[in-house]
Amino acid sequence: MASKWSCCPNAEEHKAVPLSTSNLATTLAPAKELWSSSRDKAVRLRMENSGPGSETPMTIHQMFLETVEWCGDKPALVSKTDGRWVTLTWREYYEECRTAAKSFLKLGLERFHGVGILGFNSPEWFISDVGCIFAGGLATGIYTTNSPEACQYVAANCEADVLVVENQKQLDKILKVKGQLPHLKAIIQYKGELQQKAPFLYTWAEFMKLGEDVSNEQLNAVIDSLRSNECCSLIYTSGTTGNPKGVMLSHDNISWTARTVFKMINENYGEEVLVSYLPLSHVAAQMIDIWGCMSLGGTIYFADPDALKGSLVNTLKEVRPTGFLGVPRVWEKMQEKMKAAGSKASPLKKRLRNERNAVPWGFMLSNNLVFKRVRAGLGLDRCTFCCTGAAPITKDTLEYFMSLNIPVKELYGMSESSGPHTVSINQYRIGSCGKVMPGCKTKLDHPDEDGNGEICFWGRHVFMGYLNMPDKTVEALDEDGWLHSGDLGKHDKDDFLYITGRIKELIITAGGENIPPVPIEDAVKTEVPIISNAMLIGDKLKFLSMMLTLKMDDNGEPTDDLSPEVLDFCQQHGVKSTKVSEVLANKEPAIYKAIQEGMERVNARSTSNAQKVQKWIVLGRDFSVVGGELGPTLKLRRPVVVKMYQDEINELYTAAAEQQ
Repeated sequence: MASKWSCCPNAEEHKAVPLSTSNLATTLAPAKELWSSSRDKAVRLRMENSGPGSETPMTIHQMFLETVEWCGDKPALVSKTDGRWVTLTWREYYEECRTAAKSFLKLGLERFHGVGILGFNSPEWFISDVGCIFAGGLATGIYTTNSPEACQYVAANCEADVLVVENQKQLDKILKVKGQLPHLKAIIQYKGELQQKAPFLYTWAEFMKLGEDVSNEQLNAVIDSLRSNECCSLIYTSGTTGNPKGVMLSHDNISWTARTVFKMINENYGEEVLVSYLPLSHVAAQMIDIWGCMSLGGTIYFADPDALKGSLVNTLKEVRPTGFLGVPRVWEKMQEKMKAAGSKASPLKKRLRNERNAVPWGFMLSNNLVFKRVRAGLGLDRCTFCCTGAAPITKDTLEYFMSLNIPVKELYGMSESSGPHTVSINQYRIGSCGKVMPGCKTKLDHPDEDGNGEICFWGRHVFMGYLNMPDKTVEALDEDGWLHSGDLGKHDKDDFLYITGRIKELIITAGGENIPPVPIEDAVKTEVPIISNAMLIGDKLKFLSMMLTLKMDDNGEPTDDLSPEVLDFCQQHGVKSTKVSEVLANKEPAIYKAIQEGMERVNARSTSNAQKVQKWIVLGRDFSVVGGELGPTLKLRRPVVVKMYQDEINELYTAAAEQQ
């Protein structure tokens, strides 16, 4: 083992660790209510009497032990140090988590107090999270894109005794607000050397040595006191409409959900290989990377921190994962790059792509010649499940990957359901989010004549409540314990779920018409492929308008350069512009005409005049995380965008009023 993990005990010491999973039955803490907003109050589990949902509850520690017993010497976490992969086995990973737990106890981590983790995905992130849970704390991810004030809110709300940060950049944020964190006892920096000394600051190596005099017996006593129906983790919502809410997840929420979903993917231990790159403070990444992988004894490879700026595909090609979750924007970016490369393909390959379904042998030839190479070029040649979630994805993108024999399957859920609720693993239909997980139920509340109702969840994946927010908790959970998602959906005759809108995103025009924005936005992007982002405006206004951005050569950060796809369009239409600013300055007739004609085609299919887009504007830069328009998982932050571009919106409606 490389020196980075030198604090891992040797083989002789391993034998002292109790690894028996024979007594898995956990005494549940007494609880009458299905919900709680108090950090130390247990809840009643939504147990079924038999079948799925009736499984014996497990703590995180018990789930981990079971995996160590089956997969102790198999690789668990693989990360790059100085350009070479360094591996931790499941047994070594377990030991590291115990070591971290002892150090947290030494630092004075109190029961049900937080450990905030602020940094890019790494073994230290996982070990801090699991070690905190072993020590009886509440593991709390904090988005790396958060401002110092946003970090302060989360750290104070979870009563963080300890904060674990990646580097100086994140440390500086915490030092700015340290005076407003009364519970904070220590800060640990897990990458690089500390640039200043202070009694409360520790490097990772120093931290891991702190608990050397904490005995196994002392730690085991804490571990033995953990209960499956008590809180162990906090997932903070993005807070686009007010302060973030701390979603309280119990041991059972996490262990039951992970085991249920991943059993559907693979019943065998130690076979899955995944790449960790999405923010671990988000429920989807955490459920798959930390907990799903633990339930299966799989192997996690860590991507480079600049994964979303272009390096992800290099990691995928090197690792060749067996499963891959990409948020919609990741799939869209892959599609754009492949289309740009495809425009340079040989005439034979182009014809095979366009005519792949003409005759069976054409498909087979195409499959051998193009598809396998395409999958290998993306690093997805070993992938048995490619998934998307966390935001709506366009039908165009799904169909594009389907045409390359890469079915991208939608998952649907939320932080409040520990991640997934419906999955498309074994059964799949384009445009559907699949079927409800075994042991869970879906109810459509107040359905309309078309069968669209609010999607409500029931099952052991439903969260405990929002930390310190009883009012918000009661808004989300009705008196019978159903979780109200705020999403609108309907089922087909085979019980596949389709999301048709989001109640909070519904645009209610001045005329009182309710309009879900996503279908109209997706239609515009499909009709006008040079459009990157489209956002519908019209709430409480007389007509609909739309803000558009052109596809840019961005690598995660907005630039002024047009993407290869748009440049291709420009060349074909005699447009000399190569930059967005030039397109806007010249109001390039060919581009503006293509947009207007696409808009007219979308409007021609609308069901009423109120649903037609009357005005549109092209913005000077694309939406991005850095710019603030997209959240950490690249989801559109509508309220934020409206505030940012209020002047442009006002101009659209003022100009229209003057013309009347």
